[in-house]
Amino acid sequence: MKLHSIAAGIRIKSKLRRLATLCLVLAILASLIVACAPPAEEAPTFLLEVTDQAGRVVKLEKIPERIVSLAPSNTEILFALDLGDKVVGVTEYCNYPEAAKDKPKIGGFSTVDLEKVVFIEPDLILATNIHRDNITPALERLDLTVLTLDPRTLGEVLEAIILIGECTGKQEAASQLVTEMKNRIKTVTDKTDNLPQAQRPRVFYVMWHEPLMTVGSHTRIHELIGLAGGVNIAQDLGEGYPTISLEAVIQANPQVIIAGSGMGEGADLPFQYASTEPRLKDTDARINHRVYEIYTDLVGRPGPRIVEALEQLAEMIHPELFASD
Repeated sequence: MKLHSIAAGIRIKSKLRRLATLCLVLAILASLIVACAPPAEEAPTFLLEVTDQAGRVVKLEKIPERIVSLAPSNTEILFALDLGDKVVGVTEYCNYPEAAKDKPKIGGFSTVDLEKVVFIEPDLILATNIHRDNITPALERLDLTVLTLDPRTLGEVLEAIILIGECTGKQEAASQLVTEMKNRIKTVTDKTDNLPQAQRPRVFYVMWHEPLMTVGSHTRIHELIGLAGGVNIAQDLGEGYPTISLEAVIQANPQVIIAGSGMGEGADLPFQYASTEPRLKDTDARINHRVYEIYTDLVGRPGPRIVEALEQLAEMIHPELFASD
């Protein structure tokens, strides 16, 4: 009986030794396989630090997937860069392109609903300088990333497009769009840059009629008038959008009057005023039927369509150079 038990014990120990040996062999093989395997690829990273157009340093740790736009011009740039599917919130005034109208609304241009923005959970918010003092700090206190666009010149509009492209991984699309815009601008300026002063018509731009408002220097519309080959009669009234007396307009005797028009009731009132105001009847513009209307969103928004505004202004100011184009 004892011999039988001893034999059984020997067999068990033998099996255990074989099992241990097998486990050791398998462990060695596994370590060899791991050692010979190629190293695992690291997950791609996106770390970007940019200075926005308000001079603020903004950091992004990933390519944005949920973008909120706080201005119609920002919205137009996003869609022009084929980022419409990433836009998750826009203002009530974002009406172009047509697809922008269907996006969730986060309030007005200067009346942003912070709760709606937070609820959307964006990873990038495109603001403007009008939001700088209140809205932007409030959003950043909530750990939201805000990029400010504040293009005051045509060149800065192009810079804004490049900046958005850089922050969204759309550098190539942004570069192509800017190149196309520059080519169209050059097509205009090639014909207007060398015009002598005598061939540059005096232009009166009507922002509004009650009170009578126009565009001063250091505005994009003033710049566009110059690029289109005209002279802004209000260029000495200061920056921004000053009021101007009707007497001053009559004395300047504009050769071209251009009125901005928008949407909704009363949108064409500036144009109606420019066309019918009796005291303007003796100006060269009225005598020669050179009173024009331009869509305010086109000429006023610092986005891709501003080049179309330049082309229209050029045709109005110099039909002899551009009407057949």
